[in-house]
Amino acid sequence: MAETLASLRGLRTAPRLDEQATAALLEELLQKMALCEWFTVGVMAPTAAAAVAALRRLEQICGWPTLELDPGATALEGPEGPVFLKANQNNGRYQLRLEQGLGEGVLITGHSLVDPAAQDTWGPLPLQCFG
Repeated sequence: MAETLASLRGLRTAPRLDEQATAALLEELLQKMALCEWFTVGVMAPTAAAAVAALRRLEQICGWPTLELDPGATALEGPEGPVFLKANQNNGRYQLRLEQGLGEGVLITGHSLVDPAAQDTWGPLPLQCFG
């Protein structure tokens, strides 16, 4: 069965997909995102480096300016572990926190004042879509 954005809804962790399925999912996502003005992103990853890499790839794919670590946030140092990255394109910032028990994947919420029906949350999408 081909994965679609609708089939991901409610999953705890992103499925493992081959290259063709990943490309099809990314194409569907970009079509949905084109209807929104700005986005919030959540990345569940095994390390801070993997989470930031996924965010940077998403920025690149979408042509977004580079989001900055929130000045009030503390950069993660010391022992590595699973993290949750929360990014807000509207304010241009992201935060990271260590968090055990998460799945793995990327959640994207599209926001639109122009077309509220276009607003939605998509994912969890595999990290390989963006990392």
